[in-house]
Amino acid sequence: MPLFISYVSYSNAGIKGMVDKPVDRTSAIGALVEKAGGKLQGAFMTTGQHDAVLVTEFPDGSDAIAIGMVAAAAGAVSKIETVRAWKMSEFKSIAEKASKLVSTYVPPGK
Repeated sequence: MPLFISYVSYSNAGIKGMVDKPVDRTSAIGALVEKAGGKLQGAFMTTGQHDAVLVTEFPDGSDAIAIGMVAAAAGAVSKIETVRAWKMSEFKSIAEKASKLVSTYVPPGK
């Protein structure tokens, strides 16, 4: 199944909820991911630009986007960015396709 990485920023309400009732959110996130047809590979709290990072597997990217919408609609998340990820070994075939196409591309202005 394709891998997705979601960068999550909590809203003020989300942070307040975690402070008011500190819990490990892994099981709640995992249950939502599973209900949407995916598998949670990892959930991490982070420092810096984002508050959390999720690594999930879903059969389709729309499922990964849907769980972000659920969290945002509940008011717990102020921003979520989800990207598709490939293992290095999987990406080789994509680079091979690009290598075959490179001679056919004409850049703008050429």
